[in-house]
Amino acid sequence: MNLRLTAEQEEFRRAVCELLCQDEVRAEVAQARRLPADAEPELMQVYRQLGERGWLAPNWPVELGGSGTDIEHKAILTEQLILHGVPDVVHTLAIDIVGLAVLRLGTDQQRKRWLPPLAAGRSLGCVLLSEPETGSDLAGLRTRAEPDGDGWRLYGRKRYSLKSQFADFALCAARTTESDVRFHGITVFIVPMRGPGVRVEPLWSMSDERFNDVQLSGIRLTADDVLGEVDDGWQVLHDLLGIERTGIEFEAKARRLLDAVLDETREPAEYGELLVELDAEVRAGHLLAWRALGDLATGGLDDVRCAMAKWHSTETAQRISELGPEICGLTALLSARDEQTRPGWLLESAFRDAPGLTLASGTSEVMLSVIASAGLGLLG
Repeated sequence: MNLRLTAEQEEFRRAVCELLCQDEVRAEVAQARRLPADAEPELMQVYRQLGERGWLAPNWPVELGGSGTDIEHKAILTEQLILHGVPDVVHTLAIDIVGLAVLRLGTDQQRKRWLPPLAAGRSLGCVLLSEPETGSDLAGLRTRAEPDGDGWRLYGRKRYSLKSQFADFALCAARTTESDVRFHGITVFIVPMRGPGVRVEPLWSMSDERFNDVQLSGIRLTADDVLGEVDDGWQVLHDLLGIERTGIEFEAKARRLLDAVLDETREPAEYGELLVELDAEVRAGHLLAWRALGDLATGGLDDVRCAMAKWHSTETAQRISELGPEICGLTALLSARDEQTRPGWLLESAFRDAPGLTLASGTSEVMLSVIASAGLGLLG
């Protein structure tokens, strides 16, 4: 893959930067960062501004709200949103993960129903995968879809779901058939989140982003709500997690964190060697993520390359977050809600979020297992 931007891609990057640097966007971002501890941004006006231009999901077809470009343009947008401090979890979930999965695997009817509102910045999708007793072991999930006429009723409990309190729909994995083969009999459903049979309660944590406990108590679904094939949800999950693990958002976070540390470093000479090392790690993560993205752009997913990109960039971002207070002093631990901090302050929040970086989208241990087994053949 050519890792240099084309002239057209560079122009797109500049245009996005101009929008994100507008005074009203900067003010909205600063306000979002200063929200109380029990509040967080939902769908921001800047998302709608991007949606009006077809930029929020630029790689989607025009008729679905995109601008008909490619996945590289989408990666450029993701990087710029993060580098400009725009809260990104809503966007990453709705467009990069849920929306792209529906675009790649959904029916025409599903695409027309769910994607245009996402691309316009007026709707949000989330994922319902992890459960209280299974965690990352998705093959052991217990949520069940019980037959009901020509459809199913969904029963179960999902945990650690981000932004589900705002979501209009979710991609939810449930067991439709009991099987001796753990990976068989799972189906992924598109579940409306606003109707009866879905209850969302908060799981409070140190993170600025609220996790949720989602209880499913008999919501009825039909074949029109199935993403992919019935009982073949493991393949859907494989594609979904691969999309999530290209590492683009993580390498951008690592870059923004390192830039913030460099701005606040008290003794650059004392930490010079360490900072140079971290800069090299961030640059390597950028290259790894774009190589993984290249596979996705050509229609494939390289599991090993995605695992390498995700592992490297999350470990790097976590390391930078934890080193922030050591390098920058106690000012690094001032809350963004403190009036004495400048707009867009992120080091304190990053320090709290650091433990979750190597857990989200698959733990570092799982990534290393994929690399060791599929990449190096060490666990066969």
